[in-house]
Amino acid sequence: MTPTLRVARPTNNLVALRHFYIEALGLSELYAFAGHDGFDGLLVGQPQAPYHLEFTQQAGHVVPPAPTAENLLVFYLPERAAWDAAVARLLAHGYPAVPAHNAYWDQRGRTFADPDGYRVVLQHAAWTL
Repeated sequence: MTPTLRVARPTNNLVALRHFYIEALGLSELYAFAGHDGFDGLLVGQPQAPYHLEFTQQAGHVVPPAPTAENLLVFYLPERAAWDAAVARLLAHGYPAVPAHNAYWDQRGRTFADPDGYRVVLQHAAWTL
């Protein structure tokens, strides 16, 4: 059985993350909730994929900054057309590419910072171990 991976992260700006991950990056909104024990949330990913990202915002709570240049989500896009489209969509939505802290990611990919400063790498390669 393949486990399902959930990456959960708090935020101070759920609206900005919705724009980045859904409209600009092109992931799907899988589920959203409001007012659940004081939390609002958004789950994004690809339907039927064994992963999703969860972002939560708690009313009256400020999340301290935590990202570093090495906090990465890496999406492997081996097909050139899909990779080009994903990069173009982020650029068109006003998210410039940023230099990767580790130069490895710049060799075959482009790195973008989400509104909270976490890095997302679009790697033009197939995922291998």
